Formats: sequence, C-alpha cells, structure tokens
Amino acid sequence: MTVHSQSGRKWTYEDYAAIPPDLLRHEIIDGEHFVNSAPSLYHQEVSVRLAAQLFRAIAESGLGMVYCAPIDVQLSEHDVVQPDLVVVLEGNRDILIPSRVMGPPDLVIEILSPSTRTNDRTRKKDLYCEAGVPEYWIVDSETHTVQQYRHRAGVYELVATANDEITTPYVTLDLTRIW
Repeated sequence: MTVHSQSGRKWTYEDYAAIPPDLLRHEIIDGEHFVNSAPSLYHQEVSVRLAAQLFRAIAESGLGMVYCAPIDVQLSEHDVVQPDLVVVLEGNRDILIPSRVMGPPDLVIEILSPSTRTNDRTRKKDLYCEAGVPEYWIVDSETHTVQQYRHRAGVYELVATANDEITTPYVTLDLTRIW
C-alpha cells in the first residue's frame, strides 16, 4: 500500500516530524508526502542479512556506521526519506545528528517491495543522485539481484548488476548469503 498525498504546498521536515506515530513509513520527496505499510517478512529477512554483513565489514572494523530502517535521512528542506539501509563512513560522521541523518550518506540501499518498486527505481533514485549520495543499491529480492549505482559527474552510472558478490571501495559482500 502506497498512499501519496498532495496538499497544494510542499511539506517540510517540521511537517514530517509532526506526524503522529502510526507504525507506517512516511517519506517526503520533493515536498510530497508518501506513506507505505510495513514491508513483507522476506523483505525484512533480506534486510537483516544484508545489514549483518555490512555491520561486520564496516561498523566492527571502525570504517563507519550502518543503520536500518526506520531511520530518517533529510536530504533537503523538502526531502526526508527512510531507506532500508544506510551507511555513513567515519569521514562523513558530521551528518549524524541525534534525530536523523542530515545530508547524503555514503551508501543508501533500498529493497524493492511491490508498493515501493516504482518510487525506489525512479523518484528516490533521482533524489539520491541529485543529493549527491555516492552509491545507491536497489535490491530485488524476487530476482535475487542488486543493481549498484555510483555517482559520477552528476549522474548515476550502473556499475554492476550482481547476484553473488558486490564490491565497493570499502567492502565486498557475499550476496548468496542474503537470499
């Protein structure tokens, strides 16, 4: 279920922060409010397995932090999203404030769900690129593939579509362990 509401004006972080807790995933993209229900159990299994590998490779080695949804990532006054997984490397720690990530993380990962598939592949991909997120992964748990995009010269370049292993400048993950 995705609900998209337009109020005739652009939503801000303050509007977002005023939403009462309701166990749904709220996001603001270009000032528009989107609401999604909780993801499937398999989606969550994939997320946990991926997070575990990332945590071992990044957090435990002191390279940075790994965060799982729900986590607020504010990319502009009118853009607040909740990616499935977020990596912030040590050199970028200044974007971490107590309530949210305030700026582009080093890696954003979205795991496709039927209700988020279109937004993850279009709106959010464009948003992450415009905000300067260096790397973006789209994880398709149905096809067991990860599309890996890197930010180069202001655009995202697809550098890999992987189902067994994925490599970044700071980590290599065994994707066969997440499916």
